[in-house]
Amino acid sequence: MRKVILSIISIFIFTYSFSQTSYYFPAKSINATWDTISPTTLGWCTNYIDTVYDYLDFTHDKAFIILKDGKIVLEHYTGTFTKDSLWYWASAGKTLTSFLVGIAQEEGFLSINDTSAKYLGNGWTSCSATQEANIKIRHQLTMTTGLDDNVPDVNCSYDSCLIYKADAGTRWAYHNAPYHLLQNVIQNATGVTFSQYTNTKLKSPTGMIGLWVDSTYYSRARDMARFGSLILNHGIWDQDTVMHDTSYFRQMTNTSQNLNLSYGYLWWLNGKGSYMIPQSQNIIPSNLIPNAPSDLIAALGKNDQKLYVIPSMNMVIVRMGDAAYSASSTLTIFDNILWSKLNQLFCNTTGIQTLKESVLRIYPNPTSNLLHIEGDFHLTAIQIVDINGKIVLSEAVSNSDIDISKLAPGSYFLKAFQNNNPVSTNLRFVKLQ
Repeated sequence: MRKVILSIISIFIFTYSFSQTSYYFPAKSINATWDTISPTTLGWCTNYIDTVYDYLDFTHDKAFIILKDGKIVLEHYTGTFTKDSLWYWASAGKTLTSFLVGIAQEEGFLSINDTSAKYLGNGWTSCSATQEANIKIRHQLTMTTGLDDNVPDVNCSYDSCLIYKADAGTRWAYHNAPYHLLQNVIQNATGVTFSQYTNTKLKSPTGMIGLWVDSTYYSRARDMARFGSLILNHGIWDQDTVMHDTSYFRQMTNTSQNLNLSYGYLWWLNGKGSYMIPQSQNIIPSNLIPNAPSDLIAALGKNDQKLYVIPSMNMVIVRMGDAAYSASSTLTIFDNILWSKLNQLFCNTTGIQTLKESVLRIYPNPTSNLLHIEGDFHLTAIQIVDINGKIVLSEAVSNSDIDISKLAPGSYFLKAFQNNNPVSTNLRFVKLQ
């Protein structure tokens, strides 16, 4: 029995060692070279690379990177933007703060179960003493403070702007101000500035460069890719374990509460079957990004700043730039359209789409007037649902063209039926002006 146990331990150590050494980590120097790997070597359909690049250029990107096993497969910059240009992460930078909260807890400076007032002082909100005492760091991490997000300035962190709406933990609402104050929590708990803590605990171990400017992080695209590699490898950079607290890491990258299943500790999660969006209390019955792998986790920021981490593909994807479409919120139609094109590049070998979804497609997308449905079976009815889950169009169909000219511009889901049986519920499209 002892020999069996030792054999299992030996296999585990070998497997762990192999998994660590098989992932490539670039050197930490500021001008480090980065190994590349050819998409042809990976068996990708390289004739779709230009399709991806054309879409990125059309949607105002500045930088785009795909890492596979840590090596650069694709790297695309637009205009005067280069690998050395800095750009803002917007709300994608929330994930940096989440990671640093975990480090601060690991080092004993705080506990996420501590009341926030312990580090922000009594009266940091306009709530009653009892209401405020119920707000913990965990609630700031999960967007469940119960503070009202329907205020004139969601970034205002003065006590007069932080108004009671519901008991902490009972309401999910994407609210920037309580998040921003997490930086104050870390600073007051550790006794060093938030920038200093970032430099010591995150930038130095990974070779990232960048800086915080008024609670917003700026860096190169490759630095965002470095952070993605750190997350893909569970808080380990090469042979250096940056985050030892595996329990916190699991909590950070999994559903953190039962209100918005697609939200962890400031990370967005795919494959959860439903999600909520900023400034809405409606639950949308769909995966966050239907065309993407179900295990994808994402750092998402205003104007389509994207960091995708996909464990099943051992892949990290970065997108920086201006807003893809007119919408500038954290969640937009861009994600799903981009993944439809990436699936073509990956030759649809990733098993991302279900069989029902793969035999039905809609185009053009985006569109203004007509939506064409194509499949290998006869449809009898459709429903169109807006991003708040409201049915805005429901009708029997006798042909493959659906008139959507009367819909307001925005993002929608198509539900298709054959003899009252749903064929697909996750086909997303965008209606233009």
